[in-house]
Amino acid sequence: MYSDRKHSPQGSPRSSHALHSIHMPATLRTGSDIVPGTAPDSVSALRATVGAMTLQATLDEAGTPLSAATFVVVDLETTGGSHGRDSITEIGAVKIRGGETIGEFATLVNPGSAIPPMIVALTGITDAMVAQAPRIEQVLPSFLEFLGDAALIAHNAKFDVSFLKAACARHEYDWPRPRVFDTVTMARRCVTKDEAPNRKLGTLARVFGTEVTPNHRALEDARATAEIFHAMLGRLAGFGVTHVPDLVDLGNTVPDAIRAKSTLADAVPSRPGVYVFRAGDGERLYVGVSRNMHSRVKSYFTKGEQRRLIRPMLEVASSVESIVCPTDLEARVREVRAIARWRPRYNRRSTRPEATPWLRLTDERHPRWAMTRSATTLPDALGPFSSLTQARAAQELLSEAARLRTCTTRLPIAPRPGANACLAKDLGTCAAPCVRGATQEYDEAITSARTVLDGSVDAVLRAAERRIGDLAEASKYEEAASVRDAAASVVDAAFRRQRHASLRGCSLVAVRRIDSAWDVVSIHRGALVATERVRSGVWAAADRLRDAWLTPEVDTSSGEGPIVEEIELILAWLESDGVRLLHVEGPWSSPLGGPGAHRRWIDARRRAREGALPRGD
Repeated sequence: MYSDRKHSPQGSPRSSHALHSIHMPATLRTGSDIVPGTAPDSVSALRATVGAMTLQATLDEAGTPLSAATFVVVDLETTGGSHGRDSITEIGAVKIRGGETIGEFATLVNPGSAIPPMIVALTGITDAMVAQAPRIEQVLPSFLEFLGDAALIAHNAKFDVSFLKAACARHEYDWPRPRVFDTVTMARRCVTKDEAPNRKLGTLARVFGTEVTPNHRALEDARATAEIFHAMLGRLAGFGVTHVPDLVDLGNTVPDAIRAKSTLADAVPSRPGVYVFRAGDGERLYVGVSRNMHSRVKSYFTKGEQRRLIRPMLEVASSVESIVCPTDLEARVREVRAIARWRPRYNRRSTRPEATPWLRLTDERHPRWAMTRSATTLPDALGPFSSLTQARAAQELLSEAARLRTCTTRLPIAPRPGANACLAKDLGTCAAPCVRGATQEYDEAITSARTVLDGSVDAVLRAAERRIGDLAEASKYEEAASVRDAAASVVDAAFRRQRHASLRGCSLVAVRRIDSAWDVVSIHRGALVATERVRSGVWAAADRLRDAWLTPEVDTSSGEGPIVEEIELILAWLESDGVRLLHVEGPWSSPLGGPGAHRRWIDARRRAREGALPRGD
């Protein structure tokens, strides 16, 4: 049974966003788009562009005050210590706000199995006591309703949360993913070893003199934990822990010199966009993207970033710029463009778009498949590939399937006297023009290879299936898996080539509903040229954004166009649920019998990789 007086905070209305054109990094605007740490001249322009905003963090942006936050303190009794093997026997919870108890929840739970004698001795809960109690699947709806959107408090929270999550998963209830705080972690920060030799619940209850004595029964232990929690908040207030984010940061170890730089986030708005860390000499150190730039930038200084290069970056950072974007897609595209343009030394992703591997047929009398790193303008290039390993595996399979040579020697039209062939001729994997010269057989091999560039991968996959069958029959399963992965790489590259070419051959305006607003996106020749978020007037916005095709800020006339990662981001957005096309100029399509029809090879490789990974909770 539980009692609960519910209070729901009212959400503030979202502000609308005006049209923002998007630029290549070389022309990122320095007026209304960029908000440097100290740039008073840009404030008025920014307000005019995206609506009034406060550059200094408000109390709301800093987080909910602890006195206004709602917490549910929970304790469980179980049949053992393993959430995968054992079950819950009792749940006790106390809902608190502002130092007062506003609700309690308590129930025994029938675990569906006998309670071990040692657990009975510890808790006093017997099989007879739980015989008529509800099962956990009957209890969960009531407990989750009691929890609501409150933060969760527990002593050794990992234990209690693991059992609750496992029960939800087992009975197909959605775990609400509440913010979780552990009183053990809090005690490590505010209770000295002289006061308490350990951080056990009973020990802390004696330290703080709680009215309720823990006794290994869920509700009593939850009540004692709530008292301890309040007492520790009183101590932590002296360390500046006054808001919920301060409590979140408590478990992170951050050097004082870096934590002191958290004020760099004060000038960063709580808006979606791109943020740029800069050194004292103006060098761009790191570029990132977030839906809430203020919270994300502040977290770098307070949450103990574990990435190897981030802490050195924070040590030299002296300011943070922010680029406000009306849509998430624009922010992500700006990020990859900025990283590709500026090459910040602390970014590792997207820093070398020119290193993307492709395959092409060499321009000679006896062509072969060769690797290339700059193929965006080549009509006869296959790719892009996701990695060099995938490109090499695909190169080997494509050469073998079409019987193309793999040697890098430039061959004469007529074989040299006394020329010798390599082992590939004897194995039947090469038509051997080195000894046979220009023959119809090799010309047919080249014709077969070129069909892959036209999107036909059927012949390659038939050859892969035969090879996999032979290897499996010989019990060479690892080699068979390698051929499967190589075939998947061919399909993936051919499919990406087709999708990229299709997008780069058209211009379109599309829209997608986001909460109570609409994201309107304009794309020209594969590049994002403008976006807008509106609450009404979608067609008017679409017409405005269609005009952006006439003067795109990304130069597509040279044929080079956008980088691969930008095209991938746009395609992922266009293919997401709920996207509608409003204006289209030129065909945007995927052939019915194209490489996309063979996605099962890609899915098989993905499933195999997922199956090889260790499973976590």
